[in-house]
Amino acid sequence: MPMEKRPNVIFIVADDLGYADLGCYGGRDAEFGAVSPVLDGLAANGIRFTQGYANSPVCSPTRFALATARYQYRLRGAAEEPINSRSRGSTTLGLPPEHPTVASLLKQAGYRTALFGKWHPGYPPSFGPLRSGYEEFFGPMSGGVDYFTHCGFNGDHDLWSGEEQRVEEGYLTDLLSRRAVDYVDRMAAQDAPFFLSLHYTAPHWPRETRDDAGVAPDVKANLFHLHGGDIHTYRRMIHHMDEGIGSIMEALRRQGRPTTPRWSSPATTAANASPTTGRWWAARWT
Repeated sequence: MPMEKRPNVIFIVADDLGYADLGCYGGRDAEFGAVSPVLDGLAANGIRFTQGYANSPVCSPTRFALATARYQYRLRGAAEEPINSRSRGSTTLGLPPEHPTVASLLKQAGYRTALFGKWHPGYPPSFGPLRSGYEEFFGPMSGGVDYFTHCGFNGDHDLWSGEEQRVEEGYLTDLLSRRAVDYVDRMAAQDAPFFLSLHYTAPHWPRETRDDAGVAPDVKANLFHLHGGDIHTYRRMIHHMDEGIGSIMEALRRQGRPTTPRWSSPATTAANASPTTGRWWAARWT
């Protein structure tokens, strides 16, 4: 296919999102109204997949499969769960850089590539997004971080830009959404198509909304947060993510004429655009 006709792709993953937690899958409105109006709108104008299943009940193996599009347990690193801060420095627990990924294959085909959000298939210097096809990376390397301090399970800081740790203030869900919007705006000036992976940590615990910065000093030492959070907090976390996706859709509209979404389903969201026609559509799948 000629380069100018190739679609841009945004692949959005939610972390630990339950099947019926979105309105379009039967979720009830929260005390503040609809929990996921943006995603519900995409689903209403697209296709809902009602029998899509994750191919693993735990995190790292699932992400190996998403990255490689193959059965994850053929790779040594995917057999270990979880890959966490104790795996730093390991030369075996991670996605091998020489193994093809969706990002590396698209990069070879002329795409610009970026990943903003959770990685979780291994730490630098042996592994990492920049070694598996992505040109840009911003987010945590491990499985979970506090939304404000960006500290991982052992209390160590775990927010990265490329392969360097990055200190940046802000609620993580919002930081990732802003990065995605900036990327869409920057890529509008490029001739090449782009592939953006946006891997939210929301609504994975700890249970923190934008208003819960005061909880962070206590939570960062115990991310399981078994002593706090409730269904209302959880729904607001989903709503913050939904708002961020709305800002990305608005950025897409600034760069082209919106059309009807084509695909849709529960756990992830993607958006595509033709750089020549300016026609935009959106996709969500599990």
